[in-house]
Amino acid sequence: MDALADLNARLVGCRRCPRLVAWREQVAVQRRAAFAAEEYWGRPVPGFGDREAGLLVVGLAPAAHGANRTGRMFTGDRSGDWLYRALHRAGFADRPQSRHRDDGLQLRGAYITAPVRCAPPGNRPTGEERAACRPWLREEFGTLAGVELIVCLGGVAYEEVWRLLAWAGAALPRPRPAFAHGLVAETGGPTVLCSFHPSQQNTFTGRLTEEMLDEAFAAARARLGGALGYGKRRA
Repeated sequence: MDALADLNARLVGCRRCPRLVAWREQVAVQRRAAFAAEEYWGRPVPGFGDREAGLLVVGLAPAAHGANRTGRMFTGDRSGDWLYRALHRAGFADRPQSRHRDDGLQLRGAYITAPVRCAPPGNRPTGEERAACRPWLREEFGTLAGVELIVCLGGVAYEEVWRLLAWAGAALPRPRPAFAHGLVAETGGPTVLCSFHPSQQNTFTGRLTEEMLDEAFAAARARLGGALGYGKRRA
């Protein structure tokens, strides 16, 4: 078993955060009516994508009836619908939709993850829960040696990526630039590019449009050279 497969095998059995364990399992039993016939994943959700990726996409946490149901990051909810359409248009995904972990979708040059792996009540993990989950992201990042650019979907992702890069020894600018859609920060390690999260709170209000999300991933594609986004492996 390689390092990433070993990590994911351990990750899906994690029970570090009692509140999150209770919530993810409760949701998996008390299913939404539209998905009553489905078997929910109900466990921590591993990252997904191309292990040789030059692009790392970082969100927040699995949605209760999205990734907590399907077992794949950003899959089965409207946030994922927006994300995968944008990834497809930018050439990072072989199709514009992600329905389930076994639907055959492939990412090319991109890998998707989150700083919190269990669905949190109200989509709001606590500071303690975020801290408990950080070792998983650090270990995962260590296995993805080709990452040259990180797209942070939302302010929490940006905060956690900054912590991750500080831990990894990147030469970060000080003070930390304030989060903003379209922000690009050079770090001495992977470049950081920020976008609003494609949550319904942002997409329904027009704070984030599909054009804005497309622009973010077009910028990512351009910075990775315009090909498939395969990165140069870190030493």
